[in-house]
Amino acid sequence: MFKDLVALTKPRIIRLNLIAAFGGYWVASKWEWDTIFSWSLLWMLVGSALTMASACVFNNYLDRELDMKMERTRDRALPQNRMTPRFVFGYAVLLGIVGLIVLFALVNVLSGWLGLLGMFVYVVIYTMWLKRSSTWSTSIGGVSGAMPPVIGYCAVSNEIDAGAWILFALLFLWQPAHFWSLAIRRKEEYRAAGFPLLPVVKGVTRTKWQMLPYILLLIPTSILMYYYDYVGIYFLILSVGVAAVWFIHALSGLRAKDDEKWAKADFMISINYLMIMFLTMILNTQGV
Repeated sequence: MFKDLVALTKPRIIRLNLIAAFGGYWVASKWEWDTIFSWSLLWMLVGSALTMASACVFNNYLDRELDMKMERTRDRALPQNRMTPRFVFGYAVLLGIVGLIVLFALVNVLSGWLGLLGMFVYVVIYTMWLKRSSTWSTSIGGVSGAMPPVIGYCAVSNEIDAGAWILFALLFLWQPAHFWSLAIRRKEEYRAAGFPLLPVVKGVTRTKWQMLPYILLLIPTSILMYYYDYVGIYFLILSVGVAAVWFIHALSGLRAKDDEKWAKADFMISINYLMIMFLTMILNTQGV
């Protein structure tokens, strides 16, 4: 029971996004120790985790019938009838209410609205609408995935300024190329489940081409982080360097003979890019 309750929240997604939220908070703090070691950081992480968990549980609830058609998801709690849909729906509502209360009441109102926006885009725009009807689901759904570092940043700044927009852009641009590398590997499963993802509708080659501008745009976005003095030179060098490696590898995919092998490697590069970028961002934030 407990294992299924945790699995419904998709803890790997939450863990990755909490690193991004912490990175956003740290950038805005500019090494002010009173800000870093404060209850605001803790409540921001708790509220963000709960709202993300709620959105993921709603996703499991809404996709329960489609999950039965995919090998990757058919062993989840709902497809296997280990939990009832009514219970899972209530679980999602509870997590969402508590998470939003934490953000609104214990962080700030702006962070609360951003958390609510992220939930709405993921649950309503992405899961309920675009995921079932359009190849644009991945790109537009990226709005929700880009919220964590912005929430972390605004927990300190309490305003949406250039730093918040740049952090949003970094996560928004990262997500489509990251997810499409997974979708290429699983395209037949998504086809069987009826999801109109880009590799399913437009083909693998078109998907590879569409990944390129997203990855390439990460380079000027990283440069803007440095230009506006949010981060130091080490972040600039590493983020641009790893993005360039990712772009070159993505470009090589146009000639790859084994799409599954290439996509698996590209997926791992995307994960490492995000980890390196945010760890470097935290360590190389510019102080006041």
